Amino acid sequence: MSKDQTAKQEAYQKLQSKHELKRPVFKNCVKAFLVGGMFCLIGQAITYFYIYYFDFTEQTAGNPTVATMVFLSLLLTGFGVYDHIGQFGGAGSAVPVTGFGNAVISAAIEHRTEGFVLGVGGNMFKLAGSVILFGVFSAFLVALIKTIYLNIVGG
Repeated sequence: MSKDQTAKQEAYQKLQSKHELKRPVFKNCVKAFLVGGMFCLIGQAITYFYIYYFDFTEQTAGNPTVATMVFLSLLLTGFGVYDHIGQFGGAGSAVPVTGFGNAVISAAIEHRTEGFVLGVGGNMFKLAGSVILFGVFSAFLVALIKTIYLNIVGG
């Protein structure tokens, strides 16, 4: 009886694999590359904007560029555009800065009916909170290691 059941399972597996839709992996990778690259291109254009019009240097233009990119992703998420970008570009839409902004505002929008304090304020950083926590903690560890190293080496 177990052999008969195994034969049925094998037949089912063959039937399933015959009718299974093949995922367009290469096409998805190209889409992710293009969407992620477009976000990076927009970020670079914003950096040049800050350098050219506001007299920032390449190093000091990074912070306002990141803030602008997060703000743009918040707007796109709020208007429902970021969801379409994510559907098209997949992982390319999760470029760290814009993906962070999308995660924060998505949680806030989802819980807005519960009120501003308990809903939005209490749930806004549910997804992004771990990113903030580990980012701050790893920055602290790197700074601590650098400080110890410089004190030992004397550089």
